[in-house]
Amino acid sequence: MTGVESPAYVPAHGLLKGRTAVITAAAGAGIGGATARRFLEEGARVLISDAHVGRLKEYEAELDRDFGGAVAAAACDVTDEAEVHALFETAVRLHGRLDIVVNNAGLGGTASLVDMTDEQWSKVLDVTLGGTFRCVRAALRAMKETGGGVIVNNASVVGWRAQAGQAHYAAAKAGVMALTRCAAVEAAAYGVRVNAVSPSLAMHPHLVKVTTPELLEELTAREAFGRYAQPWEVANVIVFLASGYSSYMTGEVVAVSSQRA
Repeated sequence: MTGVESPAYVPAHGLLKGRTAVITAAAGAGIGGATARRFLEEGARVLISDAHVGRLKEYEAELDRDFGGAVAAAACDVTDEAEVHALFETAVRLHGRLDIVVNNAGLGGTASLVDMTDEQWSKVLDVTLGGTFRCVRAALRAMKETGGGVIVNNASVVGWRAQAGQAHYAAAKAGVMALTRCAAVEAAAYGVRVNAVSPSLAMHPHLVKVTTPELLEELTAREAFGRYAQPWEVANVIVFLASGYSSYMTGEVVAVSSQRA
C-alpha cells in the first residue's frame, strides 16, 4: 500500500479561548504533549502533568517560551490517589475553576498470556484503567463544584479488536471505554460531558523505542491511508471533543483510525 502524505498542520481557531485544562502524561512528543500544544494554540490555559519530572520540566520550559504564562506543570503519578488529588487541587487553585481534563496516561507492553505475570497485568491495568478512573473521579468532583466541564479519555482501537501480546493493554483500554460511557451518564447531571478518543498508531520517539519495527510496519500497513497518524492529528480530535462544537456529544468513543475492527 502506498502511504498518503501527512496533511499540513492545521492553524488554530481560538476554540478553547479562556478555558482551563489539565492534561496527564503530557511531557513530550506523544499525544499528551501534542494536545497541550494544541490547547495552548487554541487559547486555553493548561496545567500539564506527568510522572517523569525531568521531561515534564523540560517541556514546560519549551511551552512557556512559546506561550508565556499560559502553561504550568505539576508532577503526578496517576496510580497514587494523593498525587491525583493534589494535581486537581493545584488546577483549581491556579485558575479558580476547571473546564477540561484530558486523561492521557497509560502504560503498554507486550507479553503472551501464558507468560504474563500478575505484576505485568496489574501494572498495566493500574496505570491505564485505574489512573483514568482516579482522574475522572477527581475531575468530576472539581467540576461538580465549579459548574460543568469536559473530560476526554484516551482509549485505543485495541480496546475493540484483538492483538496478540496485548491482553492486559486491551482489557485496560476496553475498560476505559466502558468507564467513559458510565461516567457520561452520571456526569450529565453536573453539566459535564465525558468522551474518549480511540487512536491506533500515532508515531512518536517513545513508541519507536518500545515497539519492534516489524509490528510498526504491520500496523501502519493496516491503516486506510497507509501511514501512521501524527500525534497532533489525534490532538485535533481531542480539541473538537473539548470544544463547544461537540456540545451534544457525551459517552462516545471516537476512533481516530480505520482499525476499529
